[in-house]
Amino acid sequence: MSDDVPGYLAGNVAGWQDRAAEFAGPAEAAWASEEPYWGIWELPERDLGLLPDDMSALDAIELGCGAGYVSAWMHRRGARVTGIDPTANQLATARRLQRQHGIDYRIEQCGAERLPFPDASFDFAISEYGACLWADPYLWLPEAARVLRPGGRLVFLTNTPLSVMCLPDTEAEGPWTAALRRPYFGLHVTRWPDAPGETEFHLPHGRWIGLLNESGFIVERLLELQAPADAATRFGWADPAWASRWPSEEVWFARRRSDAGD
Repeated sequence: MSDDVPGYLAGNVAGWQDRAAEFAGPAEAAWASEEPYWGIWELPERDLGLLPDDMSALDAIELGCGAGYVSAWMHRRGARVTGIDPTANQLATARRLQRQHGIDYRIEQCGAERLPFPDASFDFAISEYGACLWADPYLWLPEAARVLRPGGRLVFLTNTPLSVMCLPDTEAEGPWTAALRRPYFGLHVTRWPDAPGETEFHLPHGRWIGLLNESGFIVERLLELQAPADAATRFGWADPAWASRWPSEEVWFARRRSDAGD
């Protein structure tokens, strides 16, 4: 672990401090839902299978938990859950909803780039548009590998490279287009002109695979998500018609290698 604080972190935290109230309502709906749902199209867990049905034997961590609803879903499946996030206002929502729903799991205010846990602390790690989008994968993936036990699972949901390449520079310009707006090779750091100070991270598929392998993971599955015919979303930059033809989101499933390397 490095003691250095990434230079981008303060800007991302400031952005989410400002947006936390906007996301409180959707978080309340997600906390109240009996079945998990995922991503910008709210696709049901029964169709995607991001979580084990029975998590009662698992120590689980959510990397970038925000308002904490994924952690709540895991808690309801029996997991011993830890949610981490660097944004105080988001965690305030999570703690309020913990009290409201009578669900108690551990919350730590920190980034995924440097986790305050011993090696091999967890069996399962997940990130839905959390660390996998807002933390540098060259930092958070090795940390995820460090805190997972051999054979532990990592699942993360984020934008596809194609959706990033087809998105205009500003939300005012509209949603995805059929034209490529930025190159595929060299994807890593993304900064949008209408979100000053904030930094997103995206990688080409080959680099995701390489970095996962270098960090100690075996890639088991890549699920590219398609918007259903009746899809709707609250996000103005997302177009259901586009996402019914091209993948807008993807889910990576990986397993921590054992000490023997398998």
